[in-house]
Amino acid sequence: MPNRNGLGAESAGTGIYAHIIGWGMAVPDTILSNEDLAAIVETTDEWIQSRTGIKERRIATEKESSATLGLKAAQRALEVADVFPAEVDLIVVATSTPENIFPSTASLIQAWLGANHAGAFDLSAACSGFVYAVNMAAQSIRAGSIRTALVIGSETMTRVMDWQDRGTCILFGDGAGAVVLRASPIEGGVLSAVLRSDGYGGDLLSIPTVGSYDSVLANGHKMGKMYMNGNEVFKFATRVITESIPQALALANLKMSDVKLVVPHQANTRILKSAARSLKIDENLFMSNIERYGNTSAASIPIALCEAVESGKIKADDHIVFIGFGGGLSWASMVVKWGNPMHEERRQAFLNRRRRRQFVYIFADWRRRLTRVSRQIEDTLNRIRPKQGRMGRLRQKLDQNPLD
Repeated sequence: MPNRNGLGAESAGTGIYAHIIGWGMAVPDTILSNEDLAAIVETTDEWIQSRTGIKERRIATEKESSATLGLKAAQRALEVADVFPAEVDLIVVATSTPENIFPSTASLIQAWLGANHAGAFDLSAACSGFVYAVNMAAQSIRAGSIRTALVIGSETMTRVMDWQDRGTCILFGDGAGAVVLRASPIEGGVLSAVLRSDGYGGDLLSIPTVGSYDSVLANGHKMGKMYMNGNEVFKFATRVITESIPQALALANLKMSDVKLVVPHQANTRILKSAARSLKIDENLFMSNIERYGNTSAASIPIALCEAVESGKIKADDHIVFIGFGGGLSWASMVVKWGNPMHEERRQAFLNRRRRRQFVYIFADWRRRLTRVSRQIEDTLNRIRPKQGRMGRLRQKLDQNPLD
C-alpha cells in the first residue's frame, strides 16, 4: 500500500516499476592510512581499527571535487546501463559537500555529461541522502513523469574535517557512487522505502555554514567544519537500523529471511555488529567496505553497492536493503528487487553505443569551453563599447564610481 513517507509494494498502481539498471563508483587514488593520520593527530592504527574498523580512506586532490568524482561515477553507471546522456530525464546529487552553494553540483554534472534534456538538483540529507534521492527518482518514474533518472552520491568530506578533532577526522573519506534507474513494466526494482527525520537531534551532527546563526558557533562549532557527538550518534544509528529495516520490509510484504544482502551506510563496524545482534541476523548479511574507504557519507551506499555487485554478492531476483542514517538527524531504508530488464538488441550494439557516448562527452566539454570563451569575449566588448543612451550613461557612471 502507498506510504506517506515512501513507496509501498503496490505504490501508485500504474504498473510502472523503477529498476536499477546501471551502477558506477569513483574514488581518489590518494590513500590516507591510519599510520598517516597518527602523524597528524594523537591516535594509533590499533585505536582506530578497534573502534571503527577503518584501515584507510581516500583523499581528493586539489583537482578533484564532489562534482568531478560524481561525474566519473555517473559516466560509469551510464556505461553499465548503456544509456545515453540525452535519455536521462532527471539528475539528483545527494551531497553534504557541494561544489557551490549554487549552482547545484547536479547542474554541473548535467552540463559535463551533455544530458541536455535532464532536470538537475542537489539533495541534502547527509549520510541518508542517497536513499532519499533514489526514492524521489523512483517515485517520479512510477508516477509516469519521467522514464530515466541518474542518482549520484558524491562527497569530499575531508575538506570539512577539523583535523584537530580525533573523534571525526579519523572517520571520513572522499568518493562517489551513482545508479541509473529506468522505468519498466516488469515487476521489481524499488519496492518500498521509509524516510524519517528527527530535527531535535540536529545539533548532534552538523557543519555550520554561511547561513548559521550565532548560537550555533557559540557552542564551540567551527564554521565549515564538522561537529559530531559520537556517543549519541552511535546510539541513534543502532536504534534506527533495527527499527527501519523491518518497516521497509513490511511495506514490501517481505521478511528478514527474504533478504540476500543489506547495503548499509558505512559509518562504523561496531554499529553494524550491534544492529545485526538486535535484528538477530548474521553480521555477514551486512555489506561492509569501511576498512578501505571510511565513511564517505552520501557516497557510501552506492560505493558499497558497486563492490557488492562486482564481487557477485548480488544476483538477479535477489531482495536487497539499503539503510542510511546521519545528520538531520535523518534515516532512510529501502527494499530493492535486483534485476536489469535490459533489451537484448541494445546489448548487441553496445560497443558502437559506447563510442557514441564518448563523443557526447567530448562535445559537451567543448560546448562548455566555447560558451565560456564566448561570454568572456562579449563581456570584453561590452566594456570597450561607447556607452549610449540614458542607461548607458548610468552604467558608465557606476563603472567610474562604484557603490561602496
